[in-house]
Amino acid sequence: MPGFWDRRSESAGLMQKRRQIERRVETLNRLRSQAEELEAWRELLSGAGEADSDAVAFAERLERDLDALELQLKLSGPDDEKNALVSINSGAGGTESQDWAEMLLRMYVRWAEQKGYAVEVLDRQDGEEAGIKSATFAVRGTWAYGFLNGEAGVHRLVRISPFDAAARSHTSFASVDVIPEVDDTIEIEIADKDLKIDVFRASGAGGQHVNRTESAVRMTHLPTGIVVQCQNERSQHKNRATAMKVLKARLYDLEMKKRREEQDRREGQKMEIGWGSQIRSYVLQPYRMVKDHRTGEQVGDADAVLDGRIDPFLEAWLKGKIAPPDERDAAV
Repeated sequence: MPGFWDRRSESAGLMQKRRQIERRVETLNRLRSQAEELEAWRELLSGAGEADSDAVAFAERLERDLDALELQLKLSGPDDEKNALVSINSGAGGTESQDWAEMLLRMYVRWAEQKGYAVEVLDRQDGEEAGIKSATFAVRGTWAYGFLNGEAGVHRLVRISPFDAAARSHTSFASVDVIPEVDDTIEIEIADKDLKIDVFRASGAGGQHVNRTESAVRMTHLPTGIVVQCQNERSQHKNRATAMKVLKARLYDLEMKKRREEQDRREGQKMEIGWGSQIRSYVLQPYRMVKDHRTGEQVGDADAVLDGRIDPFLEAWLKGKIAPPDERDAAV
């Protein structure tokens, strides 16, 4: 098709769909060959029981492949292959919630490292005594957004507070937001008149240079009221570019959410998850357990979960969600 590669948004979208189809075909071909092997095992075992252990190993391998295929079918949204931008905000409660927000930040960073994803902290606002008021970071790698987008919502912690001299039990809340990182194939125009840009001195860790110069950037998109800021880079120019990238991602996500809500209204459905909904509880006292309130998935080893082993929750959410409509063809 003449000029196909010059139309970047169209060619990139088709190449993404091609990669998804190729991965599914590869998995299906593997399962087809295993189905033939399964029939051979059935014939073999009908005459003797000598190869039971090999048959069990094969059945376990087949089950893993079926689980992988199920996840691939769920990771079929228009943005699932993209990198993810994750924001964590502490709730009311001062130091308690700020400490909990930092625990969540560490949990997601550890998960990303275990998966081999790259992590870049774009903005971090430290608490006065401990923890963080907020943080925004990028998780970069294939399927990062597809795996993480179900984490959006309120996360609740119950524990004996390390900041309470009376050792009383405290409940803390922190909210998580996850949006896809937009790339150059998605065109989002932002008029200069719609932007308010403030520069200021960065606070917190970063060295004398960061605190001495007005390198931090805050952008306000006036029509929507969306505010983003970045202070992690040493130069104002780099912070401005990063803030603009995050703003475009938030505007893209806002448009996609509007379209999903409109489709839900047309189909008479009610959204199961919305910003501000409590999705998971992490209990460290009087017992130790992490439970997801949407899927019912629960894990008794809370320490392992907080160390980044959150795959049981991610997979349970993916397997239970309804495949989203393909929104990629609509222009933003």
